[in-house]
Parts: sequence; structure tokens; C-alpha cells
Amino acid sequence: MHTLTTATTVAVLFGSAVITATPAAADTTASLPVKQTADIVVDGIHQRVFVSDPSNGKIVVTDYAGKVVRQLTNLPTVVGLELSADSGTLYAAVAGADAIVAFDTATGAETARYTVGDSPLSVALAGGKLWFSYGGSHEGNIGSVDFSGEQPVVTLAQEGRVWYLAPMLDAAPGSSTLIAAAYAQSPVALASYDVSSGTLTRTAYTTGTGGNLGDLQVTPDGQHVVVASGAPYYHQVLRTSDLTEDGSYASDSGPNAVAIAPNGAVAAGISGAYEPDVYVYKPGGTKSVREYDFPDTDPSVTGADKLAASGLAWAPDGSRLFAVTSNYSGVYSLRVLEAPTKAATSITVDAPAKATRAKQFTVKGKVSSKVALPTGTKLTVTRTDLESPSGKALATVTVKADGTYSFVDTPPAGGKVTYTLKYAGDTAHASGTGSDTVEVSRASTTLTLNNNGKVYSYGADVTFTAHLGTTYKNRKVEIWADPFGSDKPNTLVKSGTVNSSGNLSAVLDLKRDTKVTAKFLGDARSAPKTVTSTVGAKVNVWTSVSGHYKTSYTWGQTYYYFRKTKNPLFTNTMTAYPGRKQRLQFQIYYNGTWYDNGSQYFKLSSAGVSKVELTGEHKTGLRMRARSSYINSSSGDTVNSTTYGAWKYFTFTS
Repeated sequence: MHTLTTATTVAVLFGSAVITATPAAADTTASLPVKQTADIVVDGIHQRVFVSDPSNGKIVVTDYAGKVVRQLTNLPTVVGLELSADSGTLYAAVAGADAIVAFDTATGAETARYTVGDSPLSVALAGGKLWFSYGGSHEGNIGSVDFSGEQPVVTLAQEGRVWYLAPMLDAAPGSSTLIAAAYAQSPVALASYDVSSGTLTRTAYTTGTGGNLGDLQVTPDGQHVVVASGAPYYHQVLRTSDLTEDGSYASDSGPNAVAIAPNGAVAAGISGAYEPDVYVYKPGGTKSVREYDFPDTDPSVTGADKLAASGLAWAPDGSRLFAVTSNYSGVYSLRVLEAPTKAATSITVDAPAKATRAKQFTVKGKVSSKVALPTGTKLTVTRTDLESPSGKALATVTVKADGTYSFVDTPPAGGKVTYTLKYAGDTAHASGTGSDTVEVSRASTTLTLNNNGKVYSYGADVTFTAHLGTTYKNRKVEIWADPFGSDKPNTLVKSGTVNSSGNLSAVLDLKRDTKVTAKFLGDARSAPKTVTSTVGAKVNVWTSVSGHYKTSYTWGQTYYYFRKTKNPLFTNTMTAYPGRKQRLQFQIYYNGTWYDNGSQYFKLSSAGVSKVELTGEHKTGLRMRARSSYINSSSGDTVNSTTYGAWKYFTFTS
């Protein structure tokens, strides 16, 4: 209960808002549960991808869609990977265990473990043996595992003191030529070995092939090795016989990965934030036919994803290229690139931004690719609009020799009209899609809604009528009600077809100020229309008086009589709302006029009740009155219209 002194009340009286399409593709991206990656190999027999994670000490195994199917764990600092010729065995260099570990690729079971030198880094099959590099600072070396006898034989220290650290190894399948290179060293040291005798015989050595080696791979014929070094800014091609330069693959700054398919297709990768990440060359090609610029996997992270070092591998049949990428938050992904040797096809579509319905206009555009399109290439055309939401096929268009095309159309429907052009692709080109949208005119629509600006008593049932004028086909209208206050959602009250007079009505029980909306969604020839009416709803408010010794009807009102020694109690009840306050106002009658005698806001209980006792020294003989009111905004909220309660008249006697 609140109190208000008479002195406070008396003081007032006497003191006072052109689209270019990229090629359609089936490429996919899947997250990898890794903290770091070192190598990737692909098993074409079981369609599995193996990715080593040195930081977590495991190998993640996925299917061709990038879905994780198993994880091979307890492999501290696992690094290099190699598959047997039949894809039945996976060999892993496990630096933290000083071992080469073999796994069954079908089951993931460990089948063998070979103790080798300190911290093995890389593994490669050549000349019938498994070769591995190992060794810490100043102790880099190469060893082998011979499987020809009844028991595998491990032989260490086959290369003297050529390598400061364990080098990276690679060899062509079935080849007797082994290539070794110093990882992350500048300048890069490379060596070529003949292992046909079962031992290492160095045939060439060089230190003039750039700096900061990221990856290398020997071509399937064993005649060349492609080197990805941080510099120079292209992928070098060296002869394996003498390690002299014999060509290059254009890429960009920071080469860090290379993968060569069994058919000779080359994927050259770089660590670049703003350039294409991967450049794909067909077998024997000198110009890239496809380039991939990897977007962000996480829009909340600044900067595009980057290709991981040694993060490229082909499916053996050349149908897919797998790429490991990471973002600035350390999230790794496996990207599966379908048909990577097919040149990307880009289609631009240029249609007018606006057009008049039933009038002809021209749509034009261009088809471009890094590989010239066949003469007479045709594009399919689909028009999607309100009358053909699933699309309507139009006549195909023929691409001109310069790649441009154009056609005319007369849209039968208004609204958003989309033209989609597609090229199905061919043996040399990936499919491509492009589209553009035209805003086509529609006739304006008349829609009205009654009662705007009116104020109603609390709980009044009010009829709202929407009237729809002439339209093409659609005669459906929606009526929505959005009561004031965030706790009440905008709600569909009624949806239906207007009657023969064009009217649709709905009755609302108004308990708050409400925004009522009528919507016509339009049709193929009639524009959509929305109109609103905002109406007010008062609150329920009443005041009871207690503590009086009698009531009497006098001066045209019922008066409550109080002894001057008795404090009146005003119990005010109002429609409840969180945080709501009632304003209790007093007036005094003087010389024929009622004068304001002060007011004050009092918080309501959760039930909407506020009790106020008028204390202090009560003067006799004065005619007074009080009322409780809800004042929009000042009473603590804005969900109802201002409502004044009835006056309660009282006076004091001796």
C-alpha cells in the first residue's frame, strides 16, 4: 500500500533499397575433425580419402563425399602417407613413435609396425621397397623396408650426410627412381636416386630450385618431378634424370601443393588469400583449364579459406580432385571437386530491370570459358513467373562465335519474371547456369480497410472489413492483427475469398491498441496491395473508496464523508500489464471551479491493483475528488490508449 500526504496535494493548488552466374557444380565441402594436416592420399578401390593429423596423432578416413567413416588414432605426430599398388595397405610415417605403421585400407586395422630411425617424415614405394626419410637436426637420412623375404627387413642410413633434416620423398608407381627434397628449406635441395639395385644410388643433386618447399610429385612416367616451392611463383617441372628445369605450370605466389593424376592431369595449388587456390591442367596441357578460388567456410571469419600444404590428391580415375583447406579460425575442410579437368562455363544474363507486361523486350548475354565452346552451342531457356512458377521452357538460343547471344520475349504475366539459361556441358566443359530477373508491370489494385484511428472500450468486439477492387484472377485477402507489445505476435486472423461485393470481414476482441493489416498478394496481372488501420483500446479502470463513515448524494454527485482524523483509502484496479502504473489525480473545488491539486503515479501489482492511503492533516469543509487513470507512455507502457477513470468525490468533517 502506498501513502500520499494531504500537504503534497494542496501544494499544487496554492503554490502553483546485371546477375552473373557461376558454373553449376556438384562440388561439396565437409569439415574435417583435425587441428593440422600433413598429407592426403586417395584409395580408389574402396573410395576412401586418408588425411594425416600430426597435432592430434590420427588419420581421418572419409568417403568420396567427405563424410568421416573412421579415425585411426594413437599415432603421435603422424606425417607422410603412402598406398600400396593394390590400395590394400596404407603406410604412415609416425614420427612420435619412430615407426612406420601399416593399416588394412578396407578395415582400418593395424597390420604391421616397423621400428625405424628417429622421427620418420615421408614414405614412398619405389623399386619394390618402401623408402622412408627420418632423422632430427644434422641427422637427416633415408632408409627402406624390404618385403621380398619371409620377414620384412628394415635398413637405415643409406644416404650419408646429405640431408640436414629428413627429406620429402616421392616416386612414380612402379618406378625405380626416387626423388628426395629438403622440406621448407631455402634454397631447396633436391636429389634423384636410382633404387633398382635395392640400394640408393644418387644420380643427380641440386640446390637451385627455389625456396621453402611445400610439396612435390613425380609424373606417372617417372620422367619429371613437379615442385611446389614458396618461390618462384610458379610450379617448376624438373627432369628426374638430372634435375634440370624442363617447363613450368603457371600458378601464383606461394606454391605449396601439387597432385598429378594417373592420366597426367596436374593440379597446382598455392597458399593465396585473394588469388585462385588451385590451377588444373589437362594431360600435356600448358594452359590451365580450370581454376578454383575457395570461399569462406565460415562467414563470421574474415578472409577466404587457404589450401593446406601438400593438401591436394586425385581420385585414381581422375573424376575428382580432393583439396584440404583451412580458415583463420583453424577450421579444416575437405573439398571434393567434381570433373576438375572440365573447363568452367560462365553464363551472364542481362535483362531489363523493368518491363511492361505483354510488350516485347530483349534478353542478351555471353558465355565464356577458358576452353573455346563448340560451334553452334545451344542454351536452354526457362521463364519462371507467377503463371508458370515451375518454369516454362522457351526456344533454345544459339551462341555466336564471339560467345554472345540474344533473344526476344513477351512476358504474359507481371511481377518478378526470371530467365534462366543453361548449358549442359560436354566432354571438355562443365555445365553452366545464369539467370536474371525482370520486374514486369501489373495493374494497380484498390484495397481499403475501415476503422483507422478509432478508439474502443476494453474488450470491445469490433468488425474490420477489407474491400478489394477489380483484379485479374486472385480474389483472396488476408486480415492480420498485431497487438501492441512485444509479447503479442502479428497473427493471421482471417484469410479467404472476398464476397460478391468485394468484402472480407473479421471480428477482433480488442484489449490492446492494435495494428490491423489487410493484404492482397496479387496475381499475374494485378499488383499486390497492403493497407493498415491502427485502432486504440482503452483499459478497464475503477476506484473504490473505504474508510468513510457515510455517503450522501449532494451537489449532483455521491460524496464520501470522512472524519478529519480518518485517512481515506483508494483501491484502484486496472487492466494488468508488466511494469504498469496508475496515475492518481486529485482536484479541489474552489469558487465554482475544480482545480488540479496534484497527481502521482503508483505501481500496480501483478493483479492490477494499487492501494493508496491519503495521510496528513485533513482540512474540513473542502469538496475534493480523485480518479485513477492510465496515461499512454507515462504509465509505463504504450500498449493501450489513454483511459480516464470515474471521479470519486469526498470531503472531511469534524
